[in-house]
Amino acid sequence: MKQSKGPLILHSIFWGVIFLFLIGVSMIDKEPHTLKDYFLSYGVFGMLNVSVFYINYIFLIPSLIKKRKRYWLYIISFLLLIVIMSLVKTVIAVLNPDELLHYTMDGEVREMSVNAFAINRVFAIGFFLVASCIIKFTIDWFGSERIQRNLESERREMELQFLKSQLNPHFLFNSLNNIYSLAYQKSDKTADAIMKLSEIMRYMIYESNTPTVSLSKEVDYLTNYIELQKIRFKDGAFIELTLNGEIDDQKIVPLMLISFVENAFKHGVVNDPAEPVKINIIANQKILHFSVINKKSNLNKDAQGGVGLTNVERRLQLVYPDRYKLNVVNSATHYTCELMIDI
Repeated sequence: MKQSKGPLILHSIFWGVIFLFLIGVSMIDKEPHTLKDYFLSYGVFGMLNVSVFYINYIFLIPSLIKKRKRYWLYIISFLLLIVIMSLVKTVIAVLNPDELLHYTMDGEVREMSVNAFAINRVFAIGFFLVASCIIKFTIDWFGSERIQRNLESERREMELQFLKSQLNPHFLFNSLNNIYSLAYQKSDKTADAIMKLSEIMRYMIYESNTPTVSLSKEVDYLTNYIELQKIRFKDGAFIELTLNGEIDDQKIVPLMLISFVENAFKHGVVNDPAEPVKINIIANQKILHFSVINKKSNLNKDAQGGVGLTNVERRLQLVYPDRYKLNVVNSATHYTCELMIDI
């Protein structure tokens, strides 16, 4: 998994702010300082501050809190680290009083007591320890959120691929059954049916492997499917396909609409010219409105008929969460599916 640059950026910002703060303090302080003074105050004490920060960041928090959940041991280690580092700084100050305990104010040399110096160091060490805790927990929280998002995205993608793999064989099984019927009857329409199926499979295999496709291609796919289905009806199949709006300019998740049309052919009456299957597609810049209305048939029942619609509704939940509305009306005589997608 690709490493995030967030931790490096956050650390750089923190130490950059500290560096600019020290430069600001040096510019405000008009009193003269020796090279040894700068070396001790910024070099040695600076390295001790950095050490405290990363001892807590790299060792104490991961081993005592994240891994072992030893909170009391961590608190003891936290306080012990403050005491030890404060003592180290205080000892250095006692050994170098002219540079660290003596200071000039208004032209007069003054001396800071050892106790006051030690108390100041306690607060300084505490600041860097608390800062390391804040940065560590912030980075870990965002990292955990990023991992969860990636895992959720991968899970959704795997589920979508599974649903799609169910949809394609389901459609292929039905289409091959239709062509088998034509071949069994020695129909002249068999060759045309195979050609239509070839065009449909080309779309399903090569063109529908992207997250979205042009709505016009999806409409072409539906049209080929309808033509393929018409071939097997001796008395003719009556379908009214109406297209309105910006069909060429919109995108849609592939193979999203086919199950509704397939359901109409499987369970509806399609050979009644008085009540044709009505398929309407209206698209604008924001909304796709798709509907299928068919007269119900009591003769064409399939125990597996609900698989396609169940899958497509699950895909809608995954790829268009809170952006779709599906309304299915199953009356005594007609079946209506109406889908609206915020595209």
